[in-house]
Amino acid sequence: MINLTRLYCDESQPMDSLRYGRGHGSPNSAAERKPIVVWNITRRCNLKCIHCYSDSDAKEYPGELNWDQCVSVIDDLAQFQIPALLLSGGEPTIHPRFFDLAAYARSKGLRLTLSTNGTLIDEEKAARIKELGFSYVGISLDGIGATHDHFRGKQGAFDKAVGAFRNCKKVGQKVGLRLTLSRHNIDDLDQILDFIEREDIERVCFYHLVPSGRGSGLVAVPHEDTRDAVNRILDRTAKWVADGRPREVLTVDQPVDGAYLYLRLLKENPERAQQVIDLLRWNGGGNNSSGTGIGNIDTQGNVHPDQFWQSLNLGNVKERPFSEIWRGKKDDALDALRNRKLHLKGRCHDCRFLDICGGGFRVRALNSTGDMWAPDPACYLSDAEIAPVLAQAA
Repeated sequence: MINLTRLYCDESQPMDSLRYGRGHGSPNSAAERKPIVVWNITRRCNLKCIHCYSDSDAKEYPGELNWDQCVSVIDDLAQFQIPALLLSGGEPTIHPRFFDLAAYARSKGLRLTLSTNGTLIDEEKAARIKELGFSYVGISLDGIGATHDHFRGKQGAFDKAVGAFRNCKKVGQKVGLRLTLSRHNIDDLDQILDFIEREDIERVCFYHLVPSGRGSGLVAVPHEDTRDAVNRILDRTAKWVADGRPREVLTVDQPVDGAYLYLRLLKENPERAQQVIDLLRWNGGGNNSSGTGIGNIDTQGNVHPDQFWQSLNLGNVKERPFSEIWRGKKDDALDALRNRKLHLKGRCHDCRFLDICGGGFRVRALNSTGDMWAPDPACYLSDAEIAPVLAQAA
């Protein structure tokens, strides 16, 4: 994740200690971080989104973890002292014991966040979520009106999601908007930013598309459109700060956003640019993300480097605890991910921003090219921008 509010606007943000080594409780290095765990507690979903990485549907899926297995997972994650547990799906609130599971996790001291489509969060559910102590509820919104309904595969999904934002706000629950940038919604971006402002949404995550699951068939956003989108998001983030209404604005699954932000700051505020590159260098981008700073447990108990990388199975929590899988016997694929600079090819290998980007998002390279070490095809920086400084001066 790239926190634009922190980096571009120099506003202190939640999780600064984990992302940039600033503040109380910071690890010595990003490589030493415990992972934020994304746990897909069920694959069942009431929608059929065109970009769903888990290819979820409104049906039962055999083999999902039973209650005792869920309790064991929570006990292990609490003992392992992960920084946060994100409950996801499918649609996690459909899980028959969703509230029991959340209550048990909170009783063990875990910091809980929720990723939901929002359509099932009425006033009563919003109040229960608040009472349980979720630190944050992320509601997916991928366009305005009919655009969102098309994305989600169901008419009326937009109105239900809007209701969920308002129900959470009504009970004082911190709520955020999660959006995946794609060719289907890029034209709605300004309306979405207006919506965030109008509804006073406190946090927003802009995801770059990862072609996986049903999202494998989506057409990637052209690089020039991605640059334009990032610029518009940066401009609005700065406006909110200037207006005295800062929001937590992040981009996800594209660490090159950090390099682009740095290049923009070089033109606008060179002194701030140097401070930012130091923070980005500590973070390391992709170097310390999949397989290090983030991990995934799927509905069957399989452990993956991140939630989009379902093809790489590191073990199963039905057989071994997550903590043991994560820290246990040598796994060639996981070891390579944690030392990716030795394996990267092409533009990523030669890029002057390798220390702060870390070679982009590896599963996107794998799913797009068949080679996990190939350049990230979603990198939108030009060859001139990534060339070593000496080469630029020559």
